[in-house]
Amino acid sequence: MTSLDRARAVVASWDEELRRELPENAHLFDAHTHLGHDIDGMIGDYEELTGVLDRYGFAGAFMFCLDEHDREPAFSVPNDRSLAHAERSRGKLIPFVRLDLTARPIEEATRCLDLGARGIKLHPRAQAFALSDERLQPVFQLACERAVPILIHGGRGLPPIAEDLEKLVRRNDGVQLIVAHAGIADMAGLAGRLGGIPGVFFDTSVWSGLDLLDLYRQIAPEQVIYASDYPYGRQPNSLLVATRTAKLAGFDDRQLRLMLGVSARRIVEGEELEPLSAPKGPTSLVQPLTFARIHQYISMAVPMLWTRQRDAIGAIGLAVNASRERSNGHPEESGRIEELLVTAQELWRAGAEVGDDEERVATFRAAIQLVNLADMVSLTTRA
Repeated sequence: MTSLDRARAVVASWDEELRRELPENAHLFDAHTHLGHDIDGMIGDYEELTGVLDRYGFAGAFMFCLDEHDREPAFSVPNDRSLAHAERSRGKLIPFVRLDLTARPIEEATRCLDLGARGIKLHPRAQAFALSDERLQPVFQLACERAVPILIHGGRGLPPIAEDLEKLVRRNDGVQLIVAHAGIADMAGLAGRLGGIPGVFFDTSVWSGLDLLDLYRQIAPEQVIYASDYPYGRQPNSLLVATRTAKLAGFDDRQLRLMLGVSARRIVEGEELEPLSAPKGPTSLVQPLTFARIHQYISMAVPMLWTRQRDAIGAIGLAVNASRERSNGHPEESGRIEELLVTAQELWRAGAEVGDDEERVATFRAAIQLVNLADMVSLTTRA
């Protein structure tokens, strides 16, 4: 068995853990997936995405293109591919139109909505616009008129956006908005200004469970909506991080079901949304010191893994050594973390020797997935 085969087997072993974590008969829906070829080299593949959705029992997913090489003009060609993917999926993939504010955004949005798109995707970092841009108002107005949601990037690479985004939401009463990546770019501002507004959601597509725990304590559980950010996010990692952190925050089964897919289904079907309740979750995190150290070393390792560099500072080795501690009161969790990290360490070393670029990318991505699972265990295990 190769290192990559072993890694895939270790990841697959977490499917059973996921089944135990999910509420019975959960309706799963992914609110944030991509298909296409991004200019950063990431690829979202139709067969892979639909295979994952089927394997894990998803009823459907919101889907839109990446920041494609042929995005000019107006994302028209990639948007047409999204519509074709949706038709091919027979309704499982719900297409969103991606817009460039510099290139006929209302015309392109209208064209695609008329052809079957069911939402709008905006990316202020990739398309380089501010939330104060006057061209956004007609987009929000159109979303209200056509009763479709807007999903907007709220992750890395942005300045504070909360004030301007709140103005758009208040100006367009009833707009349905999904702030991607838990709004980590401006979480406190976004949660403070948009928390408590019906129809505004924050999706769970983040790397770290810490971001989700911080989000949960600031907004209503009913405003949280599950998302993976495929192909950047993977299963079973994405579902496990969202579910385990939500349970740690105190979500009940009803709130878990809403997060995992019921709220998204209601958006799709135009049904009445659930009333909002008070935020839940701790304001501090108590974890074994050993696991805090593991999280620290993983945080050091991840940037090098993402950029496919060698581990020049030995961060993964430090995490592995810390995971061998068994006197912290959590020997089973330590053992599982060790298995994940040792397998990732082997892959990382093997990746440096791989000549084929496609295989090298797959090797490093598998290592990242293993490390992400280990981090999830370290963060969601109480002291």
